[in-house]
Amino acid sequence: MTDATALSETIRLDTTVAAFLADRPLRGVSGSFTVASACHRMRDDGIGALVVVEAHRLVGIVTERDVAVRVIAGHRDPHLTLVREVMTRDPRTIAAEASLADAHALMRVGGFRHLPVMRGGEVVGMISLRDIPPGTAQAPGAPAGAPTDPA
Repeated sequence: MTDATALSETIRLDTTVAAFLADRPLRGVSGSFTVASACHRMRDDGIGALVVVEAHRLVGIVTERDVAVRVIAGHRDPHLTLVREVMTRDPRTIAAEASLADAHALMRVGGFRHLPVMRGGEVVGMISLRDIPPGTAQAPGAPAGAPTDPA
């Protein structure tokens, strides 16, 4: 293995979600935020979804899709509409100790793009399908550049 190969940061599907998100802060809002404020936060942070927390408890997520479908297409004013009115309630979650492969499979099978990450009943992060770009993740033991989907 060359030094360049050793230094490359290959994301593996057996990496835990917690390890993958270790250097990323939790980004969220309360349900009392306006949709406009939540959108500004998503734009400023370069993300497509925020966790929604009330009284230290995960109550939902608000996504770009929620805004597009429930606010814009619903002809609602994002400056007057509250996040709690349009968020996705009680979203599926994944344990921090789960693997990226588990997260990827759950999102693909469930047909959604964002998963709140939980540890001991507390939300600690959010993972997105965008976080695992095609061709980047590898199955355990696979050589660099190997396909990620089993045949």
